[in-house]
Amino acid sequence: MQLENKLIHVNQAFASKEEAIRFCGRQLQAAGHVKEAYIEAMIQRNQDLSIYMGNFIAIPHGTDAAKKEVLSSGITIVQVPAGVNFGTDADPKIATILFGIAGLGEDHLEMIQKISIFCADVDNVVKLADAQSVEEIKQLLESVA
Repeated sequence: MQLENKLIHVNQAFASKEEAIRFCGRQLQAAGHVKEAYIEAMIQRNQDLSIYMGNFIAIPHGTDAAKKEVLSSGITIVQVPAGVNFGTDADPKIATILFGIAGLGEDHLEMIQKISIFCADVDNVVKLADAQSVEEIKQLLESVA
């Protein structure tokens, strides 16, 4: 996983899960990894099947049909200390770390697998959520990359 400093964001806040997903998509688009249409596919993907993965993480990514909108593999990591609710008021699913991904070919599955392995240990998620800088987040994630 190649991590770019400009795609790691600390101390973000969002009013809704849609706003959070769009932020991730815009970061990937601005970095040249995806076309604009991929952002809407990320919203659609969450409507089809929740991108909340448990352990306080969500992995915004596009639908299978949107693979043609991916220009190069990329990942954005967004820390949200106050959390974003990917569930409902009655059944909240709070994510404090978002991994927005776009992958060419099999990169997509490989990225999800690496994130899942790292975040299976909730202590690792807590470390990411508590990180005070882009560099600290990068060091934590590169230890498993």
